[in-house]
Amino acid sequence: MVKGNCKVCVTGGAGYIGSSLVKKLLNEGYTVHATLRNLNDQTKVDILKSFPGAEQRLKLFEADMYKAEEYEPAIQGCEFVFHVATPMLHTEGHKHKNMIDATLDGARIIASTCIRSKTVRRLIYTASVMSSSPLKEDGSGNFKDFMDETCWTPLNHPTIDYNHNFLKEYIKAKTLSEKELLSFNNNDVGVGMEVVTLVCGLVGGECLMPYTPGSVTGILSQLLNDEYSHDSLKFMEGLLGKVPIVHIEDVSNALIFCMEAISMSGRFLCTNAYVSNADIASYCQNKYPQYSIKKYLEGPKGETKLGPSLLNEKGFKYEFDWHLVLDDCINNYINKNGDLKL
Repeated sequence: MVKGNCKVCVTGGAGYIGSSLVKKLLNEGYTVHATLRNLNDQTKVDILKSFPGAEQRLKLFEADMYKAEEYEPAIQGCEFVFHVATPMLHTEGHKHKNMIDATLDGARIIASTCIRSKTVRRLIYTASVMSSSPLKEDGSGNFKDFMDETCWTPLNHPTIDYNHNFLKEYIKAKTLSEKELLSFNNNDVGVGMEVVTLVCGLVGGECLMPYTPGSVTGILSQLLNDEYSHDSLKFMEGLLGKVPIVHIEDVSNALIFCMEAISMSGRFLCTNAYVSNADIASYCQNKYPQYSIKKYLEGPKGETKLGPSLLNEKGFKYEFDWHLVLDDCINNYINKNGDLKL
């Protein structure tokens, strides 16, 4: 594969993961087609165009998950497609009645567009660890011994107490769309194209865009005294046993690893840390004593462990442990906002 002649598409190129991936792909010498919902969002466009190599090898396209057919021009001529975009807020006035329908329909259309292109060799989907709960399906509320790629969140489990409608829709949307895309590996229609789903833990680290991503706010919620975000973090721990955490750099590297493999398909969990809320609070209290987080030091002690890493078995190596994830979240937040808002 000659990188300079290899075109790749990144949907959601101005998002947290998307922008990091675009920058890294350009650094690696690839030609990148990146999509944004709005090409008139000059701040995001200018940041993407500022990346080294962008002037020669970056082309921007406008596309919206609620109109997934708009992705076709960006996909045409590409060998690999990274499907990173996902609707986070439901937009009224379209054919889709909710986020679930939009995400699932968008995934189908993008996969079909990749197949019709006759050039796409592999579709790589950025999935969410929220689709991978190790809850036993017997309704007991107990967890399996290990969390790994065989775990799927039971969408109608009686013990899952959704504390916000967004979480319920988001989990269902990401779970169903991941299963839909994986089905193309066993579908005669998808012959000639491999599908990889990279199931990412809660992502932290530096954000290239001017905003603070929701995942970073969740990781920092104990330091920020952000009750709303911390409720989501506690929900994640209740759903997954502990909180899987991964650094943004490791996610971008893993996505490119999935692309550059000679042949690769199927489901891969992307996280090298599985910690409790209490673990996060204890680390922050010891390293950042100027911030008070004592009320979060106690919590459930989950016994579930991470299973063997299929990514590691393929040869991928993580570079950042969970302490560095927290440190980089804190430093990036302070650089953007001056200090942690207490």
